[in-house]
Amino acid sequence: MKVVCFASLLAVASAFTQPLSKAPSVAGQVSGDAHRNRRATVVNDGKSNAIRDRIKSVNNTRKITMAMKLVAAAKVRRAQDSVLATRPFSETLQSVFGGLINRIGGESIDLPLLTVREVKKVTICVITGDRGLCGGYNSFMIKKAEQRAKELMAGGVEVDMVLVGKKGIKYFQRRSYTIRKTFETGQNPNSKQALVISEELLNTFLSGETDAIELLYTKFVSLIASTPSIRTLVPFSASDITLGHDEVFELTSSAGDFAVERKDLGAAEPQEFPNDMIFEQDPVQIVNSILPLYLNGQILRCLQESVASELAARMQSMQSASDNAGELSKSLNLIYNRARQASVTQELLEIVAGATALEG
Repeated sequence: MKVVCFASLLAVASAFTQPLSKAPSVAGQVSGDAHRNRRATVVNDGKSNAIRDRIKSVNNTRKITMAMKLVAAAKVRRAQDSVLATRPFSETLQSVFGGLINRIGGESIDLPLLTVREVKKVTICVITGDRGLCGGYNSFMIKKAEQRAKELMAGGVEVDMVLVGKKGIKYFQRRSYTIRKTFETGQNPNSKQALVISEELLNTFLSGETDAIELLYTKFVSLIASTPSIRTLVPFSASDITLGHDEVFELTSSAGDFAVERKDLGAAEPQEFPNDMIFEQDPVQIVNSILPLYLNGQILRCLQESVASELAARMQSMQSASDNAGELSKSLNLIYNRARQASVTQELLEIVAGATALEG
């Protein structure tokens, strides 16, 4: 009778329990290796051990995205310092230019960079980023440039491009656009880089290969907003140079969150030159030599604003990715806890069923 009862107990237990990879140890306890290698309870879309691995992967991704956000914030601060460092030079240049214009008075200024021609060909300089993971920063700028090129071509104007940034280069090289020159953006624009771009644009205009140069860049507004903008670089307008306002931004923190404060510094006051001051060179020639410096400063400033906009977009993108990873981790933890609860419940039912069969 004992042999028969033991055999029936094994039959009942096998009907309720799942097979184990290794035999249980004495005293009814499962060995450590058998517990680690036993089949997990299937819940929804995977096993509990697979869910646990996925939770670990999501949490690691969240750490990476948070680190990338902080790195982007540090680079925004560096871009801010670069803007502040170049501000005295641009302010002095604007002041001297305004003073020279006032000194010349009503005399007509015949300079190539101030001469407006009949527009038959336009060169578009497009600034994009070298990297991704920054939301819609690059795609917005590319769409703006493509839209502007189509508008000009629809009006019978020939268009070629000077591309700054790998993303824009890859996009427009695959399409039927005339590309004059390409440059990389980098994460820390400097005056040397701006000088190379400005020399290319100046040589293109002064040689008569193009009649106007337009710059498309992303204007930095705040950490959550940036505006794709278009401005005419060449030919210059004397009134735009003397009356142009300047803005600087400062990265701050409030209640643990990053924020940006913008300050409108207004236009620089024209420098006053005494009437008895004698210039070694003609003031018109001085103005002519100042204009390339002004163009170089404007390109550098636009590069800095574009990089700041890219970094701000990356901060927001990484913050959204971190938030999504946190929500996904919570959901997976809930599924994993349910899986563990179902596994424990099943094991209890197996024990109860075995005990009931033993008593019978």
